Amino acid sequence: MHTSTRRLAALAFFATSALAVPAMAQDSLDPPGELTVSGSVALVSDYRFRGVSQTDENMAVQGGITVSHASGLYVGTWASNLSGWGTFGGANMELDLVGGYAMPLGDSGATLDVGLTWYMYPGGFDNTDFAEPYVKLSGDYGPVSALVGVAYAPKQEALGNFSNHPDSDGGSEDNIYVWTDLSTGVPNTPVTAKAHVGYSNGNPGLGPNGTSLSPTGEYLDWMVGLDAAVGPLTLGVAYTDTNLQYDDYEYLLPNFSNTEDGSNIAGAQVVFSVSAGF
Repeated sequence: MHTSTRRLAALAFFATSALAVPAMAQDSLDPPGELTVSGSVALVSDYRFRGVSQTDENMAVQGGITVSHASGLYVGTWASNLSGWGTFGGANMELDLVGGYAMPLGDSGATLDVGLTWYMYPGGFDNTDFAEPYVKLSGDYGPVSALVGVAYAPKQEALGNFSNHPDSDGGSEDNIYVWTDLSTGVPNTPVTAKAHVGYSNGNPGLGPNGTSLSPTGEYLDWMVGLDAAVGPLTLGVAYTDTNLQYDDYEYLLPNFSNTEDGSNIAGAQVVFSVSAGF
């Protein structure tokens, strides 16, 4: 797995965040209103993570839950099934643990969110789990909601470039991902338009067991779509794509391809979704 120091540090971070909410509630006898529980469940036609299919371009069932404290502290978990290239060393599930702190920036209406995601793949090999700290800045600007984020995964074994790429040296690698999200409501409709663009730069390869946040070293991904509120449900459709060309991922074949037709799992795709939140 990762080096013991990094793993213990990441676990300590999450444990501290996880324990902070109940401890604060107990010490100050805060009323129940100090805690907020939110969650969601979704059915998607393809699970795309930073432009790359994690389900062999097949359906996924996903869900998550977050507990937030009025102070800004929060902890949560999110899970999805995996398949195809996304088997991650034999695992058929991704389980993320998240802890962080969100704070308003004065009277600007903006929010700064600092936290850490621990990606786990139950049932997979021991060295597939990894930690990724992040910083996000969000706010509303007229009718547009905007978010800018940076996620940096420090060097760790799960991101090692153990592949046949000419730049691979068999060592641990890091990964950085920078992205922005935009959304706005369509006037007089229950429809929200959304867009995303991200830049990933990290290890060249698929990691020691077919795992990597940046499977080809450096690329862009983007998405444009629409969400429509229909009663308690949200129906979504999105077009997602990357700038990866055949020469960029040829060295990863056959791993980096659909197991049924051999197509590029980071190519253009229309993704449909049905979700509900609480």
